[in-house]
Amino acid sequence: MHYNFNEIEAKWQKYWSDNQTFKASNNSDKPKYYVLDMFPYPSGAGLHVGHPLGYIASDIYARYKRHQGFNVLHPQGYDSFGLPAEQYAIQTGQHPKITTKDNIATYRRQLDQIGFSFDWSREVRTSEPEYYKWTQWIFTELFASWYNNNSNKAEHIDTLIAIFTSEGNANVNAVSDEDIEVFTAEEWHTFSSEKQQDVLLQYRLTYLAETEVNWCPVLGTVLANDEIVNGVSERGGHPVVRKKMTQWSMRISAYAERLLQGLETVDFTDSLKETQRNWIGKSQGASVTFNLKEHTDTIEVFTTRPDTIFGVSFMTLAPEHELVAKITTTEQKDAVEAYIEKTAKRSERDRMADVKTISGVFTGAYTEHPFTKEPIPVWIGDYVLASYGTGAVMAVPCGDQRDYDFAKHFNIDIPNIFEGIDISTEAFAGKDNVKIANSDFLNGLNVNKASKLAIYNLTQLNQGKGQTNYRLRDAVFSRQRYWGEPFPVYYVNGKPQMIETQHLPIALPEVEKYLPTEEGESPLGRADVWAWNTNKNEVVSNDLIDNETVFPLELNTMPGWAGSSWYFFRYMEEKANRGEDFASKEALSYWENVDLYIGGSEHATGHLLYSRFWVKFLNDRGFVNVDEPFKKLINQGMILGTSAFIYREENTNTYYSKELIGGKSILPIHVKVQYVNASDELDIEGLKNDAEFGADYKDAEFILEDGVYKVGCEVEKMSKSKYNVVSPDAICEDYGADSLRLYEMFLGPLEQYKPWNTAGITGVHGFLKKLWKLYVDDNGSRATDAEPTKDNLKTLHKTIKKVQEDIENFSFNTSVSTFMIAVNELTAQKCTSKEILEPLLVLISPYAPHISEELYSQLGHTTSISTVAFPEFDGSHLVESSKVYPVSFNGKKRFELELSLDLSKGEIEKIVMADERTQKQLDGKTPKKVIIVPGKIINLAGF
Repeated sequence: MHYNFNEIEAKWQKYWSDNQTFKASNNSDKPKYYVLDMFPYPSGAGLHVGHPLGYIASDIYARYKRHQGFNVLHPQGYDSFGLPAEQYAIQTGQHPKITTKDNIATYRRQLDQIGFSFDWSREVRTSEPEYYKWTQWIFTELFASWYNNNSNKAEHIDTLIAIFTSEGNANVNAVSDEDIEVFTAEEWHTFSSEKQQDVLLQYRLTYLAETEVNWCPVLGTVLANDEIVNGVSERGGHPVVRKKMTQWSMRISAYAERLLQGLETVDFTDSLKETQRNWIGKSQGASVTFNLKEHTDTIEVFTTRPDTIFGVSFMTLAPEHELVAKITTTEQKDAVEAYIEKTAKRSERDRMADVKTISGVFTGAYTEHPFTKEPIPVWIGDYVLASYGTGAVMAVPCGDQRDYDFAKHFNIDIPNIFEGIDISTEAFAGKDNVKIANSDFLNGLNVNKASKLAIYNLTQLNQGKGQTNYRLRDAVFSRQRYWGEPFPVYYVNGKPQMIETQHLPIALPEVEKYLPTEEGESPLGRADVWAWNTNKNEVVSNDLIDNETVFPLELNTMPGWAGSSWYFFRYMEEKANRGEDFASKEALSYWENVDLYIGGSEHATGHLLYSRFWVKFLNDRGFVNVDEPFKKLINQGMILGTSAFIYREENTNTYYSKELIGGKSILPIHVKVQYVNASDELDIEGLKNDAEFGADYKDAEFILEDGVYKVGCEVEKMSKSKYNVVSPDAICEDYGADSLRLYEMFLGPLEQYKPWNTAGITGVHGFLKKLWKLYVDDNGSRATDAEPTKDNLKTLHKTIKKVQEDIENFSFNTSVSTFMIAVNELTAQKCTSKEILEPLLVLISPYAPHISEELYSQLGHTTSISTVAFPEFDGSHLVESSKVYPVSFNGKKRFELELSLDLSKGEIEKIVMADERTQKQLDGKTPKKVIIVPGKIINLAGF
């Protein structure tokens, strides 16, 4: 029988689908195990071979846990809101939901053909109204909550209102806006409804505020920091500028300390934990208030080095700091405004990363030193960010290199406050074994004592206090896009009102175009039916807005991370059973949280941080019973593509083969790898006839090398834009899904980056053919009821041991090698024993499920192999009971003899001397020495 992998794989994929083989149960006596992949955005290009890497790893583990007797939940869905579909809609006019639906169909077909054991009865799509109803609901609950520092958790806003009603806000200990007006209970009762709403908005966990944001004019939307790469948008590479806009924000800063502490309870990689710790950025220090001269305003700074207070020689404000316009003198106004305009074109990340450029402008204003009362000049500089700390720094050039470079550049004084330290060439940032000097009452003290005394004296002056600070900023939650979750918000007299749960979802309206309006409003501003009727509780025409019963709806949509911050809970309920909750209490109680989560490390400061925040909030309010979404997280690496380049001489249409470039001024250009063979030779005619780009090369001249055009090759990220994408469709067609699965694991450790080479897949494909021949020949199944030999058992059990260790340690690449060794050994042993062949299939089935199912059925089984118990390791089969001794004569090996390891030296000698081969070697002589080392050697000498 021939190994027809296409037929076999189609057969078992249909079987799994028809029998719902991988459907999990919410009512099971088995222990639960929840395996989850970071769900994909369904792009128009479909999957390439790099995408399934993490999915294959999680699928192996999910199948393994089923073999171990677990009730495994392994679902899949789609993070289906996103900019690409919206950009396509802008270009073509096609509604994003149509594009998304088509793309999902492609993804589903590709995922199915690779043989993943997903439970599709629980699929989610974040862009479906039945799903984002609950994203909207979570938003309304965040709006209806405040963070009580006394209880260290979020509480319903009603508990805050009760405090205001009974005692005012003087004693409220909350995470809130700064500079909140203090009021009594009596004053609260006199406030108008609008005034009370304004006050509450200063405490709510989601709130409206004028925020400095990353604005991308080309995309027409705000971008998060993690959506910007090298100062341009990650999507499309468009310029990004900083501007102020009224936006919804999430008070994630309330959870900064808990997000830090929670890292101690989860099994994440050390590098990912450190990334989150750095992003949260906890630091201990002091808040210091500097009084502005000739102004009533003050500048507040946070410093981790209050011991250096006497080293301050200037202040630096972020260019976008709210005081800049107010304090800038007339003489400096033009220079300051020009600098601000220039800075607005750079992203925060760009400014943080650029440590070489020194730039800034003097405002003309001065503050007063809190102790010496000396004037301190106030500058602006783009190395200070408005979103970090207070947006102002007290510059101590002797102790900070960036301040030092700034002071040197602008010829600002650099006082030295460190005893015995030379600062003539660079700043001194050390803390150990140093004493403070030239600092009045701090002289002679070490850093710790000086810091404490400085804070104490600042407190006495009412110009400072000790403080813990976090780099983590509240998250901007508004996007000026169409294709995203609509906010369940309408406005009465400019004040936001939430739409009640029973009237959700508020679905996206139809619009004529998907661009922002001519007035600069978000695309929803183009909708004709986008107003809320409070009598009918429904969306109605904008023409009916009367601000009495019909009010305007919010025009922005939610960011891409909204739907992905809670989707793992939605999977806990089958689609058929999803009722009036985002998941039932029974399902939430049973599945709790994700046991194993696999995805890319690029989400460390976005999705992973936001989802942890939302889960802690939902736990505070009693909606879920876990504090963290993911128990264990593994970041898979990346499969890289091999890109091909042709080389065009500048200002010509001539392309030179790689070795003929010489000293020419050339421009490397990506070409599709499908036109390059294994010898790096370009199919010129194929390129010229390409439907997409052929016209660009019709009249091109290709200068050949020995009759062929050699391309240049480079390993880089697999991407459609680099034309180095390899489709899994072709691989599955030519080699089968099992070959693809095995090869991706065989390439190297899961977490590493590794290059793809299609030629390499022939090795694992050959292994599967050899596996097939071990079980099947031309007459059918080779399996018999024969008793296994000792060698058979040894091969099986060393394989069980190694594979189980590999899976538990996620070392999938070495398992593939182990399978190859086992099949080679069993083939050499001519093994036909079912007692060996059957458990071997269970070992292989998580990796190559299709062939395992087929061969398992060939052994006479009528049910799936997927839940057969994982073989148990028996170490006794690896204990050697005999030894094959080399028998030597005068140090030269002449033959081998297998003997029991239980034999004594005397017994071994008797057996050796009686062997006819020994008598032949001795030829009647008697050896003077018989050297026997049990378990090692036998040597007869001296004859």
